[in-house]
Amino acid sequence: MRVAALYDIHGNVPALDAVLAEVEREGVDVIVFGGDVAAGPMPAETIERMRAAGGRCVMGNADREMVMHFDAGRDPAEADNEMQRAMWWAAARIDRAQRDYLAGFEPTVTVDVDGLGPTLVCHGSPRSDTEKITRATTEERLGPILEGVEKHVVVCGHTHQQFDRAIAGHRVLNAGSVGMPYEGEAAAFWLLLGPDAELRRTEYDVAAAAEVMRASGMPDIDEVILRESLLEPADPDWVTNFFETG
Repeated sequence: MRVAALYDIHGNVPALDAVLAEVEREGVDVIVFGGDVAAGPMPAETIERMRAAGGRCVMGNADREMVMHFDAGRDPAEADNEMQRAMWWAAARIDRAQRDYLAGFEPTVTVDVDGLGPTLVCHGSPRSDTEKITRATTEERLGPILEGVEKHVVVCGHTHQQFDRAIAGHRVLNAGSVGMPYEGEAAAFWLLLGPDAELRRTEYDVAAAAEVMRASGMPDIDEVILRESLLEPADPDWVTNFFETG
């Protein structure tokens, strides 16, 4: 089986469309969406693209929060800060069927990949959708995170930076982010599995995409989604250190 792992779309439909076109050309057997898919400027459209593409879905922290805020009927006007306002806004833009789709995501997924064998796909770590594994995570810290994980290959996301590391007796890969990368450059990043693992990068018209996403009306979109990721990309080493120490 050949697998495309698409993570951290964050409602960036133009980036998702570009990656899905490339995935189709690759002729993969299954797509695994690795979480944090719809919390962004085009949440409903993202979900509909995913449903049309098919595949399996891993629950990310933002997906879980969107379901919670949808159920609570949060009013974005009452939010305390821009991050909360953006999340509540996104949750208010999906319907009940789309909410139920998100709620049906799995905590982790196992896929049997050609050349790699049984591979565990999670969002943050095998034990938590908020736990951060980065390019700099030490073996001392990663050992307990992977304790009891029988699969040799583990795929994660959440920190929006690609890596491929042999550590703590496992091969740990981060698929990167389709819609909101912290790679120091603007593109869509994802992972192709089988017969080996290939960290992929897909170009798309970022400037045009930014205008499409701004037109959604999402509050504070430049600060929350666009600026440090796509328009003025933050230094990736600074981001890694932020995740390790924050």
